[in-house]
Amino acid sequence: MIDEKQFTQVSEKIDELRPQMIEFQKAITRIPALSPGSGGQGEWDKVMFIKEFLQKQGISNLEQVDAPDPDAKNGKRPTLIVRFPGKSNQKSIWIMSHTDVVPAGDLKKWESDPWEVIEKEGKLYGRGTEDNQQSLTSSVFTAIAFKELGIKPKYDLNLILVADEETGSKFGLSYLLEKHKDWFKQDDIILVPDAGLPDATQIEVAEKGIIWIKFSTKGKQCHASTPGAGINAFRAASQLVVNLHQLYDIFNVKDEVFEPSISTFEPTKKEANVPNVNTIPGEDIFYLDCRLLPVYKADQLLKEIRKICDEVEKEHRVVIDFETTQREDAAPATPVDSPVVQKLTKAIKAVYQVEAVPMGIGGGTVAAVFRRAGFWAAVWSKIDDTCHQPNEYCVIENMVNDAMVFAHVCMQK
Repeated sequence: MIDEKQFTQVSEKIDELRPQMIEFQKAITRIPALSPGSGGQGEWDKVMFIKEFLQKQGISNLEQVDAPDPDAKNGKRPTLIVRFPGKSNQKSIWIMSHTDVVPAGDLKKWESDPWEVIEKEGKLYGRGTEDNQQSLTSSVFTAIAFKELGIKPKYDLNLILVADEETGSKFGLSYLLEKHKDWFKQDDIILVPDAGLPDATQIEVAEKGIIWIKFSTKGKQCHASTPGAGINAFRAASQLVVNLHQLYDIFNVKDEVFEPSISTFEPTKKEANVPNVNTIPGEDIFYLDCRLLPVYKADQLLKEIRKICDEVEKEHRVVIDFETTQREDAAPATPVDSPVVQKLTKAIKAVYQVEAVPMGIGGGTVAAVFRRAGFWAAVWSKIDDTCHQPNEYCVIENMVNDAMVFAHVCMQK
C-alpha cells in the first residue's frame, strides 16, 4: 500500500527539480573521481563537493567512512552515508551508488570533452553520467524531494555514496562492511542501481561465478622447415582450446533465472608466441573466461580442466600449466520473492508501466559484496548501457523517473 496523493506530490517535486539535477550532474562530472590504479587521486574532491551541496540543501545527517589508501588524495578513499529519517526505524532502506568513474579512454573517440557535460536531445554526455552518476543523482534528489516537501519515507532512508566500485570495492563497500556491518539488518531493503536495461524490465538478483584462467603450453621451439625437431606448442594449445569446449557438456545445468541460462566457457585473449612465420613456437599462452552458475564451485571446474589438460599433454608431449587470474565463486542469490524485489516490482510498474522480472547475469556487480555478507540486495536502473564507452550518456528522463521509482520504494508499507 502507498499514499497515492503523497506519491504524486513527491513525483511532481522530483520533476520540478529536473533543472537542478542536470546542473548537479554537470558539476560532479567536472571532478574526475579516478582511482589511483587508473591514474587518478581517488574520490576525495568529488565527495567533498557532494557533502557541501547536501549541507546547503539542509541535509546535514552525514557520515564519512574513510578507507586508508596511501596513493589517494589525503591518503583516504571516502564513502559518504546520507541519513534521512523515516516514519519508522524498524528497518532501513539503503540505496547505494558509487562516486568513482573509469578513465575517458581514447579522447579521439569522444565528440566532446568527457569531463564537461553536453546536454543534447534529452541526454547528458560525459564520462560517468550514466555510470553511476545517473543513479547517484536520482537517489540524492529523492532525499531532497522528501526534505523540501516535509514528507517522510516509511522507513529510514540511507544513501551510500561508495568509493572504489570500478576497481574492486576494496576501499569501498568491502571496507564499509568490514568496519560497520552492524549498521545493516537482515530485513533491510538494499537497492544497488548500477545495472539495467533500456526498457527497465530487469531486476538483477543473482550473478554467476567468474573465473579467468591463463593457460601456458610448453613444447620445443624449432625451425618450421624441420617440425620433427620440435614440439609445436601452438598446435597443442589449439587442441586444448577445442577440448575445453567439453566443459559445456560437463557443467550443463540450466537456470532460467539467468540470461544466458547456462554456464559459459569461452577462450578470449591470446598472447603473441613467435615474431616470425618460419619458427615453430615452443610456448603458447591463452586465456579462458568462465561464468559458472551458482550451483557449481570453482574447484569443481578446475578439477575437470586439469583432466582435459592431462589428455592434451599426453597426446602432444607438451607441458600445460594453468592459473586463475580472477576467481570469485557466485554469491548467494537474492530470493525472487524477497521484499526488495517485491517493492521494486511495484515501483517500476507504477512509474514505467512495465512488468520487471528478476534475472541473473553473467557479469559481476558490487551487490555480490552485500550478498556474500548475508544481505539481500537487488540491482536495478533504467539505462541505455553506455557505461565505459566513448560518448557515454545519461537519458535525463531516466534520471528523473528512476528517482520516482526510488521514492515509491521508500513510501511502500
